[in-house]
Amino acid sequence: MERLLQILDDCDDLVGSIGLVGERVRKGLLLLAIVSASLTVQVGGVLLAFRHPPLALAIALLLFVALLYREVTSVHKALATDSFDGKPDTP
Repeated sequence: MERLLQILDDCDDLVGSIGLVGERVRKGLLLLAIVSASLTVQVGGVLLAFRHPPLALAIALLLFVALLYREVTSVHKALATDSFDGKPDTP
């Protein structure tokens, strides 16, 4: 009986290690997808700038305004406190 429990424990360890390897592979593939998508967008932006400069400028300005709006409307922790230690002030 003890031998069966040892075999089952070894099988459990094997499944766990396969899961860890699968997680590393998944993270690597996700990183590869993110890098390739980022490079594709960058190359597309450069090509657009060469072919249609006014359109590229308009898109860049729209992205800039959207990022500025997001930055202005988001809540900042540093602005929510009056002291420099980062802790909220008590009345």
